[in-house]
Amino acid sequence: MNLFIIQGGFELGCIFTILSLGLFISFKILNIPDLTVDGSFTLGAAVSAMLTLAGHPFLGLAAALGCGGLAGAVTGILQTKLKVQYILSGILTMTGLYSINLRIMDKRPTISLFGFDSIFTPFNQLFGSAYAKTIVLFLLVVLIIVFMLLFLKTQSGLALRATGDNEVMVRASSINTDRMKILGLALANALVALSGAVFAQHQSFADLSSGIGMMVIGLASIIIGESLINRKPLLVRLISVAAGAIIYRYILTIALQFGIEASDLKLLSAILVTAAISIPSIQSAIAFRRRKGGRNHA
Repeated sequence: MNLFIIQGGFELGCIFTILSLGLFISFKILNIPDLTVDGSFTLGAAVSAMLTLAGHPFLGLAAALGCGGLAGAVTGILQTKLKVQYILSGILTMTGLYSINLRIMDKRPTISLFGFDSIFTPFNQLFGSAYAKTIVLFLLVVLIIVFMLLFLKTQSGLALRATGDNEVMVRASSINTDRMKILGLALANALVALSGAVFAQHQSFADLSSGIGMMVIGLASIIIGESLINRKPLLVRLISVAAGAIIYRYILTIALQFGIEASDLKLLSAILVTAAISIPSIQSAIAFRRRKGGRNHA
């Protein structure tokens, strides 16, 4: 691999880190399987693309955050107020977002941003055009990790974490768990939409199908990171998510170098997630057989 491929893999890894940090909130902190992700990623890309075309790339990021948060809040309201099952509520929101995203994109399946200024353009002179994207994306990831670290240690953040750990105990402490779930899902999907917004400006296009499989990518990143860095401190867990996302992206990059077609990457992602999830069970089964074999020989 040459430097250009390595640099590109790192940049996409940073973008997927933002996505994975959003999934970390819903899947790991709240223990909620949120399927809104595929729709909110495209939502962020669509909003960002349209505002970039209008000459407001930074406003596109802010709007993507707000729209993604709203989508997550809708899923949270379906779950808490209307008592819709977790998985079904995400599917309903994701389905509705397909039509919304298509309307945002002016009923065009793809929007090209080539020739338009992006969030990276002002930094070309400061960091050099060859490294502007890499540095900006890295700093953005650091900023988000710092924000999450600080927020999750606030009173609201601690209540959010406690809701995922023991909802019954939290309710007994007079904390509104429904509000915490809505807040958590809104924050999670805001980050997912932000990753979609950054992805669109990084790739210079927005596609209606760009969100397909993003949940698998996020889960793969989280699982890979946790398998490598299995420690409990919050900062370490957040860093492990970032490491997992970057490693995951390099795995796909290496796969492409070995001749695997881009159309097969979704299948490879599914296999990676399945393998990563199965490793603890396989290890437990092997250890059990060894102990059983030892007792038989005794």
